[in-house]
Amino acid sequence: AEPKVQIYSRNPGEYDKSNTLICHVSDFHPPDIKIELLKNKQQMEGVKQSDLAFEQGWHFHLTQTVPFTPKKGDIYSCRVSHSTLSVPKEFTW
Repeated sequence: AEPKVQIYSRNPGEYDKSNTLICHVSDFHPPDIKIELLKNKQQMEGVKQSDLAFEQGWHFHLTQTVPFTPKKGDIYSCRVSHSTLSVPKEFTW
């Protein structure tokens, strides 16, 4: 099953205010998946990942979080690589 991806911040996004960027990926199978939180296409540092969890029917979900302070002009995104996707998909915050 193709992953569903949501990228959002814990608090309303305001420039120069510390926040947490969250990428929640759900409903995927098989469980082998790669998730990257990116700032201007570069992997962000300090990313934490939840334990792989599954719902009924063996659909898996994972969450990655990273502390960040949004800056004007920066682009934040979540890139997901999975066997159901021919190329990695990127979702912008």
